[in-house]
Amino acid sequence: MIKHHSAVITISLILLSVFFFNECISNEKNDDGTVTGFSYHEYSGSASCMKCHRDVYDAHVKTAHFKTSSIASGKTLLGSFNDPYNKYLFPTGAMVVMEKKGDSFYQVAYINSIETKRQRFDLVIGSGTKGQSFASWAGDKLVQMPITYFTSAHQWSNSPGYPGRIAFNRPITSRCLECHSTYAEKISAEGIEPESFDKNKILLGVDCEKCHGPGAEHVKFQTNNPDVKNGKFIINPATFTRQQTLDLCALCHGGRLDKIKPSFEFTAGDKLADYFRIDTAGRNINAIDVHGNQLGLLQASKCFQKTTTLSCITCHNSHENEKGNVSLFSQRCISCHNSDHTGIPVCKMTASLGETTKKDCISCHMPEQPSMAISVLLQGNPLPVPATMHTHWITIYPDATKKMLSQIKNRVIEKNK
Repeated sequence: MIKHHSAVITISLILLSVFFFNECISNEKNDDGTVTGFSYHEYSGSASCMKCHRDVYDAHVKTAHFKTSSIASGKTLLGSFNDPYNKYLFPTGAMVVMEKKGDSFYQVAYINSIETKRQRFDLVIGSGTKGQSFASWAGDKLVQMPITYFTSAHQWSNSPGYPGRIAFNRPITSRCLECHSTYAEKISAEGIEPESFDKNKILLGVDCEKCHGPGAEHVKFQTNNPDVKNGKFIINPATFTRQQTLDLCALCHGGRLDKIKPSFEFTAGDKLADYFRIDTAGRNINAIDVHGNQLGLLQASKCFQKTTTLSCITCHNSHENEKGNVSLFSQRCISCHNSDHTGIPVCKMTASLGETTKKDCISCHMPEQPSMAISVLLQGNPLPVPATMHTHWITIYPDATKKMLSQIKNRVIEKNK
């Protein structure tokens, strides 16, 4: 069974199992000094963290990181499997129908009303905040399914970048899984594509061990030594330098990275440039998409450039689900941008925006923008529909400010009616 972060295994079984893990927490080194990475058995699974860190665990399981991959089931699949909302019709007349049979779910291709292909939903990729894509096992290989769920439209859509026809053969790579899971064990040789994986050795979701490192040795030690309060055999990102923190986040939020070492060898605290060839050509801020390179946008911001301490975790608590909490993020802006530490925001629009400047810095200075990289085709719509995301280039956006002023004016008019 895949070690899934849903934590269905009881704590007693988990604690028992860790005693069988006898490998060291440190990476193995080859004769030439290169690192081979961790093995599956060096991970304990995030459920093992509950005994000592229950509050943190309970909060983290609600985050988009934790939900970014999961086993496909009636609880994790967001789209409808009820007629007529379970169909996606291609311009050619071909159709994919989302069907449930027993406890399994399928994407079924029909051409001229004749079934031509049936593929099972095996994994859900994506938290569902913007949408979900889906993976299916084809032997020991993973392929992306042709239909995606687009959350804002509450509709099935074609998978981004797919051709306008039905295809079930787009391979999912270890680099894809590196950002959408904690660990996946590849069983094919490096450079062989499509890659093969051991389906029984995957840790779904981006969970505790993605940032704290494999925890089997840590769990074993702390279980045997409960009086030792300083964590052993575990990584503490709170001790990281700014660059170490940025590198950890940049693994998945730093734009295009061409790996020079196999996936899953980079570990929290490592130097990203030792594992990836980082794209530095895209210096034009307007060429950076709002999806996938949040760090590139942040680094272009004066907020980032004028301090030596600001990093992703200055504003984001990775243990908590803070998605959409504009007021909370705005307070973090004000913690730096205030008048002599009085808590009063420094904003030239205070006279016009009033109390809004204390509650919503984000809509004006980090407005939602369409992604050039993520767009889908919806039923009956000939034009692609982009996903929208808050930009991380923190600056002044006159159009966003005008929109905010218009909204405030309309609220005043409604209130005075």
